[in-house]
Amino acid sequence: MYKLIFFCIGLSSTLVHSSDLSTQRGMTNILGLETWSRCSELISNPKSNSYELSYLRTHSMPLSPFAGQYKPKFLPPSSMPDTVQVLTMDVLNENVNDGNQGTQMDALGHFGHLDAPWDGKSELDMSNATFFGGLNGKDVKPSSDSPLLKLGMETVPPIITSAVLIDVKKYAFEGQSMSAGEYVTVQDIKKSIAASSLKTRGIIEGDVVLIYTGWSDNYQDPDESKLYYSMAPGISYKLAKYLASKKVVAVGLDTPFVDALADPKNPVPIPEGTPENMLFPVHHYFLTQAGVHTLENFNLKKISDDSVELSCVMILPLMVKGSSASSIRPVAIGPSSL
Repeated sequence: MYKLIFFCIGLSSTLVHSSDLSTQRGMTNILGLETWSRCSELISNPKSNSYELSYLRTHSMPLSPFAGQYKPKFLPPSSMPDTVQVLTMDVLNENVNDGNQGTQMDALGHFGHLDAPWDGKSELDMSNATFFGGLNGKDVKPSSDSPLLKLGMETVPPIITSAVLIDVKKYAFEGQSMSAGEYVTVQDIKKSIAASSLKTRGIIEGDVVLIYTGWSDNYQDPDESKLYYSMAPGISYKLAKYLASKKVVAVGLDTPFVDALADPKNPVPIPEGTPENMLFPVHHYFLTQAGVHTLENFNLKKISDDSVELSCVMILPLMVKGSSASSIRPVAIGPSSL
């Protein structure tokens, strides 16, 4: 029964995205009957539970400094003459760029690569930018007020596949949460997998990789400390390349960025092999080179507490035409490995 359900979901997804989008879909092209069947096995396990991997969206939650402030718009209830209906029209955010706030995922068009460093003064020349698949910046975003014409969120299919939780807090950092500016390395990942129930399976093609650092201890709502978004641990550039070599579909952390961002008062050496002139090199590699989607602000504490190290994950981005990111409500279903 579950296999039939996922086949139907997948077939509808394939039909919706059956136009010439394969060149814009990166590693999500891997998704199909084989990855959906993994989910049927996990969902049918009588020991499985479901887990919300997102945070409650409120106007007081931690907010990205790159995406602007939330402006809630709560309106008086209304009705219509001669009816018994009450109508409410409240919105959480009257401003734009909602997709880059809260638990979200990035489109492949979120990052591009310039031929040379920008001087910070002149107007950006998008003809000098290259995006995933070798697309020229003018073809992706031809003008400053245009949406993304390629590589936007509408090109991303429903992500239904297996997810591995790599709990580096538990296995690589001896139960201690990572600090701002620290890097998750290839060695940390290998050590964590070897010590977990994933030892035999490891990471396989088509997986979503979820990395628990413990930085989400700093997630507060209301966000009074303003610490969570000001800095964070992240993954090293070498680890990004390692994960991409495994042909994963997406990588997510319990942090606001997949990249590490150190406390300016306590700088951390940048690992050898990291490209120069990039503040977010991991974003850059995943989105412009590897076609791997980045997942941010994931709520991973509960599945870490329950040791749900292998699960079925369902991530449904909004099909917002021309958007570089989308709010998501990811759900994981799987059994505890304890």
